Amino acid sequence: MIFRLNALLLVVATMVFVRHFTGEGGPSIALALGFALIAALMLGEAAERLRLPRLSGYLIFGLLCGPYMLNLITAQMARELQVVNNLAIALIALIAGLEINVARLWPRMRAIATIGAVTMGLMYVSLGLLLFLAWPWLPIAPDATGLERLAMVLVLTAIVVSFSPTVTIAVIAESRARGPLTELTLAVVVLADLALILAFTLAMQFARSVIGGGADPDGAGLMIRLAWEIVGSLAFGALLGSLFAMYLRFVGRELTLALLALCVGLSVGGHAWHLEPLVAALAAGLVVENLAPSRADILRDAVERSALPVLVVFFAAAGASLHMDALAVIGMAALAVALARMAAIRFGTQAGLRVAGVTDDASRMLWLGLVSQAGVTLGLAVIVGAEFGDWGASVQTLIIAMNGLHALLGPILFKAALVRAGEVGQLERELASSGHPPAHAGVH
Repeated sequence: MIFRLNALLLVVATMVFVRHFTGEGGPSIALALGFALIAALMLGEAAERLRLPRLSGYLIFGLLCGPYMLNLITAQMARELQVVNNLAIALIALIAGLEINVARLWPRMRAIATIGAVTMGLMYVSLGLLLFLAWPWLPIAPDATGLERLAMVLVLTAIVVSFSPTVTIAVIAESRARGPLTELTLAVVVLADLALILAFTLAMQFARSVIGGGADPDGAGLMIRLAWEIVGSLAFGALLGSLFAMYLRFVGRELTLALLALCVGLSVGGHAWHLEPLVAALAAGLVVENLAPSRADILRDAVERSALPVLVVFFAAAGASLHMDALAVIGMAALAVALARMAAIRFGTQAGLRVAGVTDDASRMLWLGLVSQAGVTLGLAVIVGAEFGDWGASVQTLIIAMNGLHALLGPILFKAALVRAGEVGQLERELASSGHPPAHAGVH
């Protein structure tokens, strides 16, 4: 541990030295990339020794070295590091799809849908009502009344309720977890992400009609775009997933290169045709898992191991992009809303489990896997801020401050729940018991 700490201090000192002599105009992306890969990886290993998720170490590294603290990674560097975002999202969502085995989940599908629907419904209602009543004390537009306040509350609620598939899946991947809690959390997060797209779109449309905004108010066109974003993404991902399943069945070699090509295809194709990369990659992984189940576990093992460099850079960049200035300005309001959200998650999941008749101890910890928020939430906040002027900018600031709290706390809570459920490392044990070698021992 002391050796690792000394090595980390040496890397940081080297970065300080290089930044001092190169200044703002020196090497940026190459310098930030190398620094993030080495130093964040070391801090992630230190976090693991403390029984915390590795990605918490990556986030803390980005936060400490980012523009709001030590400024070793400047704001420009942090933006440049985000070039890996689409690739990382595709890779993370692909892992999620590989976790969804329809045959294994089918007996629980009705219970999972019930839990998800009750949880989301109660969260929307309880948080929406609370935000409406507390609106005069929120630093957004305290004088708003009537339909205007209702429209603002609906938009804010849709963002506050959102979860983070990327963080949830990343914790599962790094923990090598598998089991009832892992599957339930993943299924609820995926269902919630799809519902989020619909809820946010409808809330934005209502706000435009009541308050006005810069976008096209055509409701029919909006629904067509929404249908294309969801259905088109599913179809595109399913097509690429089918092709990849055929590759696995008939070729099955050079998986790392093949996976890279698949993720690039998902991210580039999604951007070119205005699709949702997360939904497309999720569909691709689901198709592979259910069309080529005999190779899926080995493939998942290979994906999770090869994802490490991408995850390091992705979460280090996310940590460097956390706006600590927003937390300082609007911190108390953000903390209050964050605590209310956590209470709503716990209340909603407990009610959902009761309605579904699920009573096992592991499922009672579901709420701990739903605390995280990350990129999708920030993206929605940016859309609101760009479209609705002053009150939209205030919503964006509040969400950015909340996001910092959830991004740091959520992975720690979920990892603790997986440990208590005994699901950490379960994929490794299943591979060993089935006689399959791990990915680093000869999967090509």
